[in-house]
Amino acid sequence: MSAHNARVHELRALDTLSAGQTAIHRLHPLAKLICTMTIVICTVSFGPYDFIRLVPYLFYPFIMMSIAELPYRLLLSRVLIALPFCLFAGISNVIFNRSIALTIGSMNISFGVLSLFTILLKMYLCVMAALLLVATTPFTELTTQLRWMRIPYIFVMVFEMTYRYIAVLLEEAYSMTTAYRLRSGSKKAIEMRHMGSFVGQMLLRGFDRAERVYTAMACRGYSLKHIPFAKRKMTGVDFAFLSAVFISCVLIRVINLR
Repeated sequence: MSAHNARVHELRALDTLSAGQTAIHRLHPLAKLICTMTIVICTVSFGPYDFIRLVPYLFYPFIMMSIAELPYRLLLSRVLIALPFCLFAGISNVIFNRSIALTIGSMNISFGVLSLFTILLKMYLCVMAALLLVATTPFTELTTQLRWMRIPYIFVMVFEMTYRYIAVLLEEAYSMTTAYRLRSGSKKAIEMRHMGSFVGQMLLRGFDRAERVYTAMACRGYSLKHIPFAKRKMTGVDFAFLSAVFISCVLIRVINLR
């Protein structure tokens, strides 16, 4: 499998996972969406040095992945994409905040190191919660639920179009890269002096193909504004799952055992 095909396969892997038939997949999308929002809000509300208090939230991704039978390696590879951004933000704390926060044996841990670990754990919990939502909920159900919640139309449209057309952009980039290599002889990479025109042409080709794709979808009855909402109602299992996650997250946030 080429590198391009591997990237496209990874991009569409979450769509494949969302078609599962486990107990988590069968839950109402609204219940999973509220649980994800609860996890994210509770996580980001902690202070920069509350690493220990964040650890109990790890129960959510591990239990969800186990019940939903999701591959941990695939989800972890997606989480690592956000690692550099958080790592660079946390390293500055390590450099400038060297006050001792606690001592474990003979090892001193500064407030900067503690804040770095806290940032990384927050990143892991938030990104993993979002990935679990997408990996267990079909994309059409998710966007339909966002419309039902009266999320502004423009945000739903951008979210949906970006998710749908990023694969189109990757395919255009692959075809242009192949053409460039065939015309450049032994060169294996795009030269910097050609990078500007290459990126511009790639965007123009991606927009043109995306427009053709959308026109074909519209001819088949697709509409961004007039999509009927599903009449599926939440069951007792959905309410039980929502209550268990919501109450657990709130209690962990409110109760401080230190």
